[in-house]
Order: sequence, then C-alpha cells, then structure tokens
Amino acid sequence: MKTTKFILGLALAFSIFSCSKDDSNSSSELNEAKVSAKIDMATEDVAKIVEDQYALQVNPGAGKNNLETQDLPSCATVTVELTASTWTRTVVFDNCTLPNGNVLDGTIIVSGSLNFDTPSHTISYTFIDFHHNNILIEGNRTVVRSMQSTAAQGTVHPVANMSIDMTVTFPNGNVYHRVGNRVRELIEGFDTPMIWADNVFSITGSWTTTFPAGTQTSTITTPLRVRANCPNIVRGVVEIVRNDNTAILDYGNGECDNQATLTINGTTTTITLGH
Repeated sequence: MKTTKFILGLALAFSIFSCSKDDSNSSSELNEAKVSAKIDMATEDVAKIVEDQYALQVNPGAGKNNLETQDLPSCATVTVELTASTWTRTVVFDNCTLPNGNVLDGTIIVSGSLNFDTPSHTISYTFIDFHHNNILIEGNRTVVRSMQSTAAQGTVHPVANMSIDMTVTFPNGNVYHRVGNRVRELIEGFDTPMIWADNVFSITGSWTTTFPAGTQTSTITTPLRVRANCPNIVRGVVEIVRNDNTAILDYGNGECDNQATLTINGTTTTITLGH
C-alpha cells in the first residue's frame, strides 16, 4: 500500500510550551494538546481516503498507480454511482482499523467530474455519521487535485490542495472547529507506482483550531518532508502561535527518528513524536 503515517505532533509542542508558562494551567492545556493531535490524525486519514478514491475512479481497474492508491480495510465497502458527467464514491466503514491503527466508523462521500482531461480536478467530500477513533467529524469541503511542477519538484507530479473546515465532537461533548489549508505533494516515487517505500511527500499549509478556551494557529514555514518508509515527519519547520506567544517546532535534518526540537524564547527542548 502507498500509505504514510503522518502525525503532525504540533499539539505536543504546546503541551510543553504551556507548562513552561504556568504549571497551574498545564492540565487543561495538555488536554488541548491531545485534542489537537487527534484532529491532526483525522485530517491526514481523510486526505488519504479522498485522494485515493479519486485515483481509483481515474483508473479503476489498475489498482496501485502513479496517483497513489492504497487498499482499504476489508470491512470497508465502496459503492460507485455515475451520471452522464459526474462520479460519486460512497465509502462506508464499520469500525474498520486502518494500517496506522486508527478506527473509522460511518460514511465518507467523495465525488467529482468525469472529465479527467482538465488540468486540475476538484474533488468534493462530505461525512455522514463519521467517527475517527470515536470522535464525530462533520463538514464538507474540497480537494483540488492536479499534475504540475512546483517549487518543491520541477518534474510534473501529483499535487493535492485540501481545504479544511471540520467540526469535531469528542465523546465527552466538547466541540472544536478547525479551518485551514494543506497542500500535499508527491515529490519522489511517482514514477515507480508499484514501489510504495520510495514515496516522499512535501506538505505545506496553515490552519487554526478553535478550542473552548481560545485558538491556536499553526503555519508550516519550511515544508514538512514525509517518507513512506518512516512513521514520523523527518524534516520541516512549523511556527505555532497561541495567545500572542510563538513556538518553533523543527523536525530535524531528514533522518528517520521520533525526535523534534521546540524552541521558545531562545530555549530549545527535544520532544518525542508519536501517537
């Protein structure tokens, strides 16, 4: 499968940032950190599913191809409906476990135009009673998928520009809202479609997450680098702003490890990435 475990871990940065400011608030802020990390995971999993359904519609009989398709769990079912000009793929999960361990339940509807000869293709997605690890995800937005050259890669390659607007409800009833944009480029491995391990992605974008007690804005200032054969981000820098305070999260020099550094007011701390 062409799959990448992409867990931003930005929230972990703020759990440390919060504690350095005021230990009395560390408990609530740590909870916010965990919430943000879970939303990060949901966003990435949704992006993969949406892009792969488009890729399968483009080339339904080819299986894995240069548009990065991956197998869904056997408990997921896909129904395809066609009109004269559009396609719709309804993906139903029944408490299905993804390769990265996340459990999905409910429905994602992915649709677009049957005209695949245009330079770009707009893919719409929406949710029906969809849960990611028992967290309700609501919203409907778009991904603009294209083959193009960019600053990250001069050779024409797949680029997915995802608009994010999600309302997230946790089992305890707390509601969070995330808006923003992420661009996911397959910059290496697109010319070897049957070899998933050589895939490398470049991620850019920014987003704002609204918590009950405030907001947190994250901006990728140096593109994140994600390798299919590594479970964590290996390179890139994210600037995180909360309550007029700024932290810098640096994922390193490209080595496959679970370490990143967080810099606040000139003081750098090493943090461990992961679920």
